[in-house]
Amino acid sequence: MGIVVLGTGSCLPKRVMTNVDLESIVDTNDEWIRSRTGIESRHIGGKDEQTFKLAAKASLKALESAGVAADEIGLIVVGTISSHMQMPSTACFVQNEIGANKAFAYDLNAACSGFLYGLDLAHKYILADHGMKILVIGAETLSSRLDWNDRNTCILFGDGAGAVVLGYSEDDRGIVGTNLLSDGSLWELLHMHGPESANPELKVEGYSGAFIRMEGREVFKHAVRAMEDSVTTLLAREGLTIDDVSLVIPHQANIRILNKLIDRLKVSQDKVFINVSKCGNTSAASIPIALDDANRQGLIAKDDLILFCSFGGGFTWGAALIKW
Repeated sequence: MGIVVLGTGSCLPKRVMTNVDLESIVDTNDEWIRSRTGIESRHIGGKDEQTFKLAAKASLKALESAGVAADEIGLIVVGTISSHMQMPSTACFVQNEIGANKAFAYDLNAACSGFLYGLDLAHKYILADHGMKILVIGAETLSSRLDWNDRNTCILFGDGAGAVVLGYSEDDRGIVGTNLLSDGSLWELLHMHGPESANPELKVEGYSGAFIRMEGREVFKHAVRAMEDSVTTLLAREGLTIDDVSLVIPHQANIRILNKLIDRLKVSQDKVFINVSKCGNTSAASIPIALDDANRQGLIAKDDLILFCSFGGGFTWGAALIKW
């Protein structure tokens, strides 16, 4: 018996911003971006493509894929750091958009690890109530949180949403295990302030706006090591090796991190799904977008062992294994 993925879905904004497009915005060029990040283009939200709108469209595709009606959903969890409003949550907006009138809904903030944290939560809810079906979503419009004068960050990120429907199964498929971690002491290396405080006593010293700020080299070092450790620990805990894994779907941060991780894990390139070139880094949406992409390409078969791993601001990181 296990907690299985019943269906997947994703949604990307219509507008595609290429590296050449960025040349007119910030001091950069296509070759510089490609060689350092592997990114060729990313999707940028436009009119009626707020975070919750993208999340709702991805959710409807996942529901269709699963053959599940919206009013069968008991919980909606959205991983995001770029919600349309501080309140209500993106999840509440999604609930209204799709008509999931029997669900309760909330957001969680674990940055790029948000989807994996959501999977772990859903796993535990369904273990407690086998009749429950849950939407787990990763959704971002990071274009609304970028300093477009900072070429170190604005070239990396894109917008989009991915979703899965989870439910209970009597067979041995499902979530095999998760290994989630965090370290709040390193927050300054990758962070994003909120709106400036209206209370002068609580204002952030040196406030520089509600933009993503990142120390790229330091993040790189921590990200590779952390994801490698989380994966190897999880595999060892479950009595498995990387050779047992059918497909690795990592957080799509940038190609240098991915290549280094592939090298450290000693996994074959053809067993790693990468779509960072066309989506950029979509934070919490990254893994579910890639999962839906791989699923709809027919790259995942029943009983395949799928490995997810991620790293994000907080720092947060972790790994998850699913038998499909």
